[in-house]
Amino acid sequence: MRIVIGSDHAGFPLKQTIIDHVTKLGHEVVDVGSYDEKPVDFPDIGRKVAAKIVSGEVDRGLMVCGTGVGAAIAANKVKGIRAAVCHDVHSAHQSVEHDDVNVMCIGAQIVGAWLACDLVTAYMSATFSTDEDFRRRVGKLNAMENEA
Repeated sequence: MRIVIGSDHAGFPLKQTIIDHVTKLGHEVVDVGSYDEKPVDFPDIGRKVAAKIVSGEVDRGLMVCGTGVGAAIAANKVKGIRAAVCHDVHSAHQSVEHDDVNVMCIGAQIVGAWLACDLVTAYMSATFSTDEDFRRRVGKLNAMENEA
């Protein structure tokens, strides 16, 4: 799987740990910044992450900021993106299985490196359920997005 990852300055210190873990899991990583701890606006990184996904260049995305909240808001502004903040393993896999999330957002100031790696493992190993209930609900989300 090809994964895009992005972070703002608050997420930068955790980003390399996540990149190393994703690579260890056997996936390819595309890093769209930030590349240091200088202040950067998370909406700019969110746009870059989202663009790689909607273009089909990558399969899924990861964003790391201070809490994950700003990253999720930014990513969700782009048509075709379903981003979720995940700080527990259950949400990390269920967001994909039930909601077809394609961007997981992690708060570097909320979780440590070991939990971030567990979250990524759960997210990467999950697949969208074939259950008709979940498919119908995500279809309704897509319809809502197209009405806007």
